[in-house]
Amino acid sequence: MSNWQQMVQAVEPLQDLELDTELVQGLEHLGNRSRERAAPPVHFYTPTFKSYQTSELKSCGKNAWPAVSVTGGECKLQCDHCKAAILEPMIPARTPEDLWRVVNEVIADGAQGMLLTGGSNHRNEVEYTPYYETIRRIKDSHPEFRIAAHAALMDADAALSMAHAGVDVAMMDVIGAQETITNVYHLRRSVDDFEATLENLVRTSMRVVPHIVIGLHYGRMLGEWRALEIIQRHLPDAVVLVVVMPFYAPEKRPFVTPDSSEVGRFFQSARQALPDTPLLLGCARPPGESRMQIDTYAVMAGLDGIAHPADGAVELAARLGRKVRVTPACCSIVVGDEVMAVQDAPDGLELDIDTILREEARRRAGDRGIGIPVVSATSPRTELPVQGNAG
Repeated sequence: MSNWQQMVQAVEPLQDLELDTELVQGLEHLGNRSRERAAPPVHFYTPTFKSYQTSELKSCGKNAWPAVSVTGGECKLQCDHCKAAILEPMIPARTPEDLWRVVNEVIADGAQGMLLTGGSNHRNEVEYTPYYETIRRIKDSHPEFRIAAHAALMDADAALSMAHAGVDVAMMDVIGAQETITNVYHLRRSVDDFEATLENLVRTSMRVVPHIVIGLHYGRMLGEWRALEIIQRHLPDAVVLVVVMPFYAPEKRPFVTPDSSEVGRFFQSARQALPDTPLLLGCARPPGESRMQIDTYAVMAGLDGIAHPADGAVELAARLGRKVRVTPACCSIVVGDEVMAVQDAPDGLELDIDTILREEARRRAGDRGIGIPVVSATSPRTELPVQGNAG
């Protein structure tokens, strides 16, 4: 049994977890090579520890990073993994006037920023042009308000218009298989169109955070490695990896749950391909044992951030000698997680292994304990010393 496998066995929630032995050994080798430069820290975006003494977390809720759709719940593509259902709970802003009103309302309600998105037309373009003047007005009136926009596909002029309007972070899915674009997205565009969009975005002043949806082709791995090669050529500010969760897939075209070992191998490839680019595991991934396996591989692969980790992931990271920082991000502000991933110095609490073990044991025992104090995005940062490998 390898040293890292022994580490996993020392983490109570992971003791009976089935892992790919060969993959774990490969990730351990990758981790040992990485540490020749520096031990990679990991940032967990989550209220992992359930008990808190401070009151800041109470203000962190669904209003902190609301999602706003310029098309309401409408989308022309009706992709097989989504069927536009993801848009339904978002705040509709179908006109520029609506957007101005909505933003001022959410700011009054405590919002720090928003996801701006909308359904696509038949060319996988979100028609933002009528909104750019209003976005500029929002940024001029509220310069601290962060805007992360789902770019979809766009040419160079559209990318510049988005940047000039004041969008802070542009996000897009990078798809590397033509079959996926045609069959899952129902789209008559090419892989080259997705690469061109990424190139157009990184040439602007915006921070760019592309996503790779692992298992997007009905749960199978198909274009992920080509998507990774595309990103490698253009080096954005950060990359978000998510695993498909096709809750709305049609019965005639069902998705399978992606194989966790294949997901882990992709994490390994991504870390090797992008050694200096922040890699974040977004919160979308299958539940249950698959999630625990995926998160374990993410920690071992050296991903820089993990949104809402499964039980045991924080402890495992500490046991593997990684510096652990926890930011009290709520599960409703996924985009906030992604924006925070490209901040120069995100707030959070750095934890030592003894504190992690103590609080995890209390949480699993159902004892709220004294709690770990947390900080909000506007509070001074508090740090605790991080000890070495406890294994």
